[in-house]
Amino acid sequence: MSDHPPSHRSVTRVPTSLVTALGYGGLVPFCLLALAACWPGGRNQAFYGFALLAYGASIASFLGAIHWGMAMRDEAGGRVAYLWGVTPSLVAWTSLLLPTPWGLVLLAGLLLLCFGVDWQRYRLHQLQGWLPMRLRLTAVACISCLAAAWSMVR
Repeated sequence: MSDHPPSHRSVTRVPTSLVTALGYGGLVPFCLLALAACWPGGRNQAFYGFALLAYGASIASFLGAIHWGMAMRDEAGGRVAYLWGVTPSLVAWTSLLLPTPWGLVLLAGLLLLCFGVDWQRYRLHQLQGWLPMRLRLTAVACISCLAAAWSMVR
């Protein structure tokens, strides 16, 4: 390890195989918890739904933190990047205060919003190579949240 801060040239422009495996591995809780919440006649539906909501909230907070980190590296984003960096965690926390099905719907919307912001901001940082994976991760996470929410209210 070097004592010198990394330069912008050292930023990974596309996900490495490790990052790809970790990203897709992060979908396992989304899929398993949604499946458990949707299981016909399954017990503990409320537990699995809330576990999904809590996991998704932590992921949304992580997505905001990425922007905080990018702002720390490059002041070009400035105030907007810092403000956005905390927004997902605040909205995710709010989703935990709602009845679980509505929290899951809010969370799905938040994850879509995070992707939309990433679509714009990643391009500014020449990180558009991450967007195809981000799109797939977002789609599966949103479908999981919405399926569990639907299952809980039907």
